[in-house]
Amino acid sequence: MGREVVLHARVVTDTGGGPDKTILLSAPFFAGTPYWMAAAYLYPPADPGFDSVRRRAADIGCPLIGVPDRGPLDPSVFRTMLNLVRGYKVRIWHAHDYKSNMLGLTLRPFWNMRLVTTVHGWVKRTARTPLYYAIDRWCLQYYHHVICVSDDLIEQVRGLGVSNNRLSLIHNAIDEQQFHRHLPARQAPMRRQHEVPEGRLVIGAVGRLSGEKGFGQLIRATHQLINKGLDVELWIAGEGNGPGGRDDLQKLIDYLGLAGRVKLLGFVQDTIELYEAMDLFVLSSLREGLPNVVLEAMAMGVAVVSTRVAGIPELIEDGKNGILCPQGDVNELAATMRRPLADETLRSQLATAGRRIIESQYGFARRMSKVRGVYDRVLDISQEIPPPQNGAAAATENASS
Repeated sequence: MGREVVLHARVVTDTGGGPDKTILLSAPFFAGTPYWMAAAYLYPPADPGFDSVRRRAADIGCPLIGVPDRGPLDPSVFRTMLNLVRGYKVRIWHAHDYKSNMLGLTLRPFWNMRLVTTVHGWVKRTARTPLYYAIDRWCLQYYHHVICVSDDLIEQVRGLGVSNNRLSLIHNAIDEQQFHRHLPARQAPMRRQHEVPEGRLVIGAVGRLSGEKGFGQLIRATHQLINKGLDVELWIAGEGNGPGGRDDLQKLIDYLGLAGRVKLLGFVQDTIELYEAMDLFVLSSLREGLPNVVLEAMAMGVAVVSTRVAGIPELIEDGKNGILCPQGDVNELAATMRRPLADETLRSQLATAGRRIIESQYGFARRMSKVRGVYDRVLDISQEIPPPQNGAAAATENASS
């Protein structure tokens, strides 16, 4: 008997993001199961960043089909996807954004398959996103199952009329065997590469360069710390050149006179080496779901400061395995960052506790087991799917499963 085919579909731009890496990493975790997984990524034909996504997929061992997408009205996308689901005999369509959600609904009358989607969060804001997010939310009502990565998203989706038996809370996760520190930060090769002076602390951030990530606030907060005498520098890894993107950030760096102290690294292929060089990781986002970069940093034994945004308080217990602060407040961000930067013992305690919670609750194998449970159930609709748990109940379930 052949394996059941799961096709993950998502729109990708530049070098992709955390959800894209999670999707690709899923493939090897389904080896030896009844499921065979591939990814179909829609991308702008002229986007040079997609080559790095292809290389990442090849390194991981995930079959990846690139689907050129020339915009919302490109009819070739539907034809290509229909040929794919028919050719691969797809049993489960797993969507990850508004366009792939809509495509799944449009394709299903022509090819009978079960529809699953993951809600990663509605965070990016442009002139078009209100329409796109409205389409996304409308689609969810017609999917066989909806996976959410944080409690707040569960509540939002439930408010759209999606019943509990079609909802699951499955947090993002990290392959903790891959993301594991081998060297103390001061010995990391990237520090030598970037000529970090002895004794200086490196603050790191990773993400798409866009306004909702709050990198402008992070640069200003770092400027405050330097002015107060802390010997630090900030590395920001990522691509993007819209509002709040590379050009805007570079102008801010120049205006504040931070050349040499704030470095825009662009896309970094080996993020493990990047995290290994950090003394502190900061998530300054104004809007998020449950970002993989925080999980990666914690798995790598890096102390974390994060804004109190969306699913982050489910992961970080303030002062225990990380430190939280309000989003959008530069002064509060600077004051919060100063605490671990000025206290090596606190940094070490936060790093150790962060690694521990990844190992106990956010390992990738645990996540894949739960995703497989969703697939098993949507292919056998006689089984009931337990309703999602929230807050302390979810934590208890995670700890005991």
